[in-house]
Amino acid sequence: MSNRVFVALDTPDIERARTIATKVRHHVGGIKLGLEFFMAHGRHGVHEMHELGLPIFLDLKLHDIPNTVGKAIQALRGLEPAILTVHAAGGRAMMEDAKAAAPTGTKVVAVTMLTSLDGADLTSIGLNADPHDQVVRLTELARAAGVDGIVCSGAEVAAAHKLWPKGFFVVPGVRPADGAIGDQKRVVTPRAAIDAGASIIVVGRPITQASDPDQAARAIGATL
Repeated sequence: MSNRVFVALDTPDIERARTIATKVRHHVGGIKLGLEFFMAHGRHGVHEMHELGLPIFLDLKLHDIPNTVGKAIQALRGLEPAILTVHAAGGRAMMEDAKAAAPTGTKVVAVTMLTSLDGADLTSIGLNADPHDQVVRLTELARAAGVDGIVCSGAEVAAAHKLWPKGFFVVPGVRPADGAIGDQKRVVTPRAAIDAGASIIVVGRPITQASDPDQAARAIGATL
């Protein structure tokens, strides 16, 4: 993948999503459509965004019993996203069913730990307080399940890459050195994420809320 920047269009406003994607289309490698967009526009909205000619990362973070996740992915047939997310915490059988149900050309990647969480959050839900250990554990499980890769923060991607040299690593929560962190807790710069082993990075607000989204995308790409 020549351009490893995916822009996160986390908005229910399809016109805004289309406008931003059109502005940055020559300086990003693809677009990420999440729950906000999908709940507002569903399959039709994804088809509309496909018309822009950019790979689509459909970030639904599916997490349910194996049979339900498998059937949900089968119900997405015809959309053919380049990347689709499930939660690694759903377990090995769920991830296996997700991969089996996905179209041949779709990479299924498992979310290990949301970048909005930190050690205190893990403790509050009864898990080990070390984010690194949690990500490593779920990386090993995802690899064993046969999915294509994982989603993790830039703080853990080097360790995950070492465990899984041929894995596909998605790093969200990326911020330019002078960018605002917002609601993220474990962030790195785009260059640091790529150097640590990220296959692609996901950038949202630093591009979508910039006065000139295209220039912002170009500036980030220039650091890689």
